[in-house]
Amino acid sequence: MKFLLAFLFLPFLIYSQDFPQDYFQSPLLIPLDLSGSFGELRSNHFHSGLDFKTKGVEGLPVYAAGDGYVSRIKISVFGYGKAIYITHPNGYTSVYGHLQKANGAIETYIKSKQYKEQSYEVEMYLFPTELPVKKGDIIAFSGNTGGSGAPHLHFEFRNTKSEEILNPMHFGFKKIINDDRKPVIQGVVVYPLDSTTVNKSQKPININFSKQSDGSYIGTKVQANGRIGFGINAYDFCTNAYNKNGLYKVKAYLNGVLQYQFGFDSFAFDESRYINNFIDYERFHLMGQRIQKLFQLSDYPLSIVAGNKKDGTIKVNPNSNYNYRIELYDFHENKVEVLIPIEFASSNPNILNTIQKTPYFIKAKNEAIFEKSNVSVQIPENAFYNNFYLNFDVNGDILTLHDDSVPVHKNITITFNDVQGLTEEQLSKTFIATLDGYKLSYNKTYRKGNSFTMKTKSLGKYKLAQDTTPPRIYNVNFVEGSTIKDQKTISVSVNDLHSGIDTFNAYLNGKWILMEYDYKTKKLIHNLDDNICVQGRNDLKIVVTDNLQNSTTFESYFFR
Repeated sequence: MKFLLAFLFLPFLIYSQDFPQDYFQSPLLIPLDLSGSFGELRSNHFHSGLDFKTKGVEGLPVYAAGDGYVSRIKISVFGYGKAIYITHPNGYTSVYGHLQKANGAIETYIKSKQYKEQSYEVEMYLFPTELPVKKGDIIAFSGNTGGSGAPHLHFEFRNTKSEEILNPMHFGFKKIINDDRKPVIQGVVVYPLDSTTVNKSQKPININFSKQSDGSYIGTKVQANGRIGFGINAYDFCTNAYNKNGLYKVKAYLNGVLQYQFGFDSFAFDESRYINNFIDYERFHLMGQRIQKLFQLSDYPLSIVAGNKKDGTIKVNPNSNYNYRIELYDFHENKVEVLIPIEFASSNPNILNTIQKTPYFIKAKNEAIFEKSNVSVQIPENAFYNNFYLNFDVNGDILTLHDDSVPVHKNITITFNDVQGLTEEQLSKTFIATLDGYKLSYNKTYRKGNSFTMKTKSLGKYKLAQDTTPPRIYNVNFVEGSTIKDQKTISVSVNDLHSGIDTFNAYLNGKWILMEYDYKTKKLIHNLDDNICVQGRNDLKIVVTDNLQNSTTFESYFFR
């Protein structure tokens, strides 16, 4: 967190920084078509780079954006999948994610590491002399690995020293990415705060608005009698009319005076989860809408809003009228304005905001411990953003820990103590599951004797469950005993019904071989170009283990 403090006010100062405009080149030699923008709102995080579409295919050459050296390589099943980091001598690091494979010496280096560690997932930090690159070198090929929903290249810049993530548009990409479309506003929500009534409602309500001849919008009048705040549901079309990208910056004015603003110029990784306080999380949970709040009820260390001198809330006083103006921008300065008139009105609410009180009141800044039957829940300080009444209960073997309409920032610890009535074999296959209707989902669980513990950042229902079913191996892409002369890969599908795949290892003629795992297609694939197979008969053995150590072994053979 030390470097975070130094950059606390960065979003409102960054425009004056001297970013190199012609030092870096595009990582793709095709017209850049964006499917994701910097700071875009994602699940539990802000998007940390730009996503470039690759025409729906994999295998396009990916070029080093500038001179430097490969400083880090990470290969993982999830996240960025196959990712390469290049450190440049001018103080920046470029990142390339979801790659299909690396190129040349980089790919050779990766394969060597994987075979040495006998693991598909590896992470490497390199010295400057190990894998130097020049601007324009082909370092990899685009792909769809990791948590990618379609073929594309994830590309980002970081400050090498601080690891602050920086908007790539500042590095000259504005000149090569076309955008003549204005942001689109889908909705405006007004929030009654404290005991305020807005348009006869104590609950947040949508404000209707109409488009004017100059392209701006005017909202219907807001009548309130206390403190209120606003939120927006908006997005931006950039290079195409299909992908809804995020906004670059938003400014809100009250009677012409700047009230609140935010801008996506940079942020730190350890503050990204604060997105759940930046948006109206409850509304997102219930309706799927990501409303960006233009106010904050308490201070929190999110740098994109840290420079505001006001909290964005508005006190509507008697005999007063106000004009509230929202300006929405993309990086190319395309702008949309929304003007909302506000006036004081005292009236009885038609819509009441009822709060369900429970014996368990959470003070967000304090830690808390709740216990019932054999279940305990430990909540650290600042696990939540706001105070609220927690619904906590244990009924039979089911723990009810509120519901997922309240965001969690820090890990909560759940423990089922002194579990009785299970054999040692059953205990060894037991885990704490999330219960959603009838569906049970695995959580990494730690056992100590007859007690089971897990950590979570989600509220909901939990119970103990067992997994005694081994993984399944199927859909082998060769016939046992056949000759596969021209075949380039061997592959199988793998699946586990309960706790999920933990480890996978494959052996050819007794030697460990690299198999790549794609959780989206549930396939394990070995490239025969690794030259482990021999002329004649090859004996294949694959061992797949789930998270409760249930294991399945598949054995077959083929000729080459």
